Amino acid sequence: MNRLVTKLAVLFVACGSIAILMSMFVSVADVVGTMLGRPVPGALEFTESTMVLVVFGGITFAQIRHAHIRVELFYFRVGPKMKSVMDLITSLAGIVFFSLIVWQGGVEALYSFEIREATSGSIRFPLWPARWLLVIGSGLMIVQLLLDTWRDLTHFGNPRPTAFG
Repeated sequence: MNRLVTKLAVLFVACGSIAILMSMFVSVADVVGTMLGRPVPGALEFTESTMVLVVFGGITFAQIRHAHIRVELFYFRVGPKMKSVMDLITSLAGIVFFSLIVWQGGVEALYSFEIREATSGSIRFPLWPARWLLVIGSGLMIVQLLLDTWRDLTHFGNPRPTAFG
């Protein structure tokens, strides 16, 4: 399961990287076009939609690498068992948080798909794909957090390594 989640996370990060690159080119073209009196239609809407993929596509990969920002003021001053407890609490809180996002995001994504919700700009971009990306990215994060919780329970007293120390 770890390998599957990692492969999916890498795929999401790759797609997010491509999306941010495309967004950058569209934004530059829009700035240059605006200076020449011909802005790129739909540049803002495109950039807004790709940001969901960039953010929610990368959260699982960051979790796999243990690279999320956290307050380490206390973490590095306690013993291994307390670190394991802190890791467990963090994972469980993350599961609750992202479960709420999946639940409410799924409700919104379904409704958005049913009504064919789209932006109101010069080019109408559908909004439901971005809403589903939020749900899928959050769901993948939940799976990774469950794997981390299992690891924390089975290796209690041997806390996870961190990205920065």
